[in-house]
Amino acid sequence: MTAPIEVREPATDEVVEEDRPWVVIVWNDPINLMSYVAFVFRKLFGYSEEKATKLMLDVHHKGRATVSSGTRTEAERDVHRLHSHGLWATMEHDK
Repeated sequence: MTAPIEVREPATDEVVEEDRPWVVIVWNDPINLMSYVAFVFRKLFGYSEEKATKLMLDVHHKGRATVSSGTRTEAERDVHRLHSHGLWATMEHDK
């Protein structure tokens, strides 16, 4: 004969956060040439010349551009790769 098993009900006031994606932001800097920034976007993310140029111009004119999004691990990887190419990049939760 099997003994009864006690099952706990989850607390009703427990807050569950939704899993929001992370975004990777590249910031403007006075060091890298615009052509180099566009080249890095094409190389790392496989973006077309047109998309890479648009993102590069956002970085140049607006001071920043969101270049990728995904899980925390993917964002950390992208930030690391951008840093290894000399670009200033950060990650944050998507709003």
